[in-house]
Amino acid sequence: MYQVIARKYRPQAFSDVVNQEHVKTTLENAIAQGRIAHGYIFSGQRGTGKTTVARILARCVNCVQGPTTQPCGVCANCLEAAGGGGLNVIEIDAASNRGINEMRELNQSVRQRPASARFKVFIVDEAHQITTDAFNALLKTIEEPPEWVIFILCTTEAHKIPATIASRCQQFSFRSVDFEDLMARMEWICREEGIDADAEALAVLAQAGEGSVRDSLSALDQAIACCGSKLNAAEVRALLGAFSLESLEKVTGALVDGNSRRILEVVDELERNGHNLQHFSRELSRYFRNLLVARIAGAETRLVAASAAQRQKLVEIAARFSEEDLTRYLQLALDLFKELQTSLQPRFHMEMGLVRMVQAGRIVPIEQALAEIRGAGGANRPGPAPSSPPPKAPPRVVPEAAPRAAEPPPRRSGPSPFELDQARKAASRPPEAAAPQEVRAEVTAAVVPVAEAPAEATAPSSLPPAANGAQEADTAPGDWRHQLHSALMDLGMPFTADALENSSVAEVDGELQITTSKANKLALREEDLRKAVSKVSPRAMRIKVMVGEPAPAVAPLAAPAAQNEDEATRRAMSNPEVRRFQEMFDGKIYKVRNLKE
Repeated sequence: MYQVIARKYRPQAFSDVVNQEHVKTTLENAIAQGRIAHGYIFSGQRGTGKTTVARILARCVNCVQGPTTQPCGVCANCLEAAGGGGLNVIEIDAASNRGINEMRELNQSVRQRPASARFKVFIVDEAHQITTDAFNALLKTIEEPPEWVIFILCTTEAHKIPATIASRCQQFSFRSVDFEDLMARMEWICREEGIDADAEALAVLAQAGEGSVRDSLSALDQAIACCGSKLNAAEVRALLGAFSLESLEKVTGALVDGNSRRILEVVDELERNGHNLQHFSRELSRYFRNLLVARIAGAETRLVAASAAQRQKLVEIAARFSEEDLTRYLQLALDLFKELQTSLQPRFHMEMGLVRMVQAGRIVPIEQALAEIRGAGGANRPGPAPSSPPPKAPPRVVPEAAPRAAEPPPRRSGPSPFELDQARKAASRPPEAAAPQEVRAEVTAAVVPVAEAPAEATAPSSLPPAANGAQEADTAPGDWRHQLHSALMDLGMPFTADALENSSVAEVDGELQITTSKANKLALREEDLRKAVSKVSPRAMRIKVMVGEPAPAVAPLAAPAAQNEDEATRRAMSNPEVRRFQEMFDGKIYKVRNLKE
């Protein structure tokens, strides 16, 4: 009967094990020094040699010439351990023997001495499948077993082993096999089997194993059955459903040219040839990862699982992109792979994801755009000459850090309550000559400081300032609403001040008569108004609040601020840098604020 390559070439000694030097050295020293433990935990990904090393350890301790690190391989004990079964070496599949009853039987078997060897070795495969109760039943036996018993627990999920069990065993973590070591192992096996395989084909098989020797050898067995004694890289890829660098390079070529049509043709070709789009997106993610690593570390790096020729090719492709571009493409590829996991329309998601990559490649860093605006010039898109007319439809620039820029939030129409409050306070201050100011233009993409010329002195306010106590002179009848409003704002009563703003105030025979709406009357409490009156005027006055239709105000309270704001807007819009910024980003100025206020 035919024996598969993975079993036929299974290592029979520590020297035959690929990689895992830290495990082999420790176990060999322990055997040589006579410090063999009663419990071991071998953990790591599939196909890295856990069960194989467990069998080799059983051969070393039970060989008739041992314990030795070089078992003879011909005695009955060595042959028994190599087969994985017998009276002295007992392999248990924990996936099907995981209950408490099986552990009780194991406890009974532990008490019996080995039939014809020094040790009775129990190899428990997939040990993480054992139930909690079964582990508890095994706990005391693993802690203090008879002197002739060795437990070896093999698992791919070490975190599922209870801490009470792990603390009683020595733990060894098996690593994934290096790409070069895996290729060398398969090259040796191909020579032994008389198979002619080029390096490209072996690289494809090693990539399919993803660090697992058994997976790679199983793929090699499949390739030999398909292709015969000569392995060709193209046929091996077709057999395993892998994608060549040439097919993946079509995507990067379209990204370099910014050609969305070619991207859609790539998806159509995949669909017509029956390729799995989810598998392609996974390979695309690995491809962009390898490009990024090759761009950073160069062609000699061991971080890319590929042959030397493939690594050199990756370096040449990666040189056409920046690290930022490759990072962005990798993130988009990972997002695409995640979306395809649950997609009901995988082709639509694939097309949208790849077109999104093309659009992301057109992003220009904001620093470059600002440099163009200030006349420094950009490497890709130089700004227009001063005499040339501005472009009619410049492309919108998106910040580099966000591949998918969100729409700006809706702006508030009109001034905010804070700005109204500032305007009202400014209306009650004495006139001063305006100092040189600075205008900030808020555009859709950035904020540009604009130095403005010294403003002219503002018109003197018609409202006298309010003192901290009572003012010296009586307040003019037409100024009561403005003065009381400012006094209420200074007292920290904004709601009362807003209600007063929508009311009319008149002085009649030493009495303040406030006419307001029914809704605003609730906010106009007499005690609050009395505090404001005492702050404005030294006279004792009666206050009467009436419900009615208030007379329209002669001028809005924020008129001086609005006038200043129009002047600031005019100066900002006349600035050449602001105009050029607006043309570059196709932006709209929503608000101009005086930073000195």
